[in-house]
Amino acid sequence: MNDDPNTPSKSLPEPVRDHLGQQLRGVLPVEADKPRFLGDDPVPEVFEPQIRRLETRLKTHEEGTGAVGQALDQILDAFGVRPEDTDKRAG
Repeated sequence: MNDDPNTPSKSLPEPVRDHLGQQLRGVLPVEADKPRFLGDDPVPEVFEPQIRRLETRLKTHEEGTGAVGQALDQILDAFGVRPEDTDKRAG
């Protein structure tokens, strides 16, 4: 290890790192929440309602898009139009 204070070193000495680590742990909140599902990051409780609403909106959007697609397919079938026919006309 180089003792010259003017020469930059790659890492701080261990006592300095320990001291800084203790200071940071004292300032930063450390939460030990468990995730709802394995692999998920723990979510602070204050964000839980917003995340649930967002998940509900995304699920509703996905299911609604699928339902609209099925309804359009049924309408096309009722008129005897195949989706391949509409693709050829558009191109």
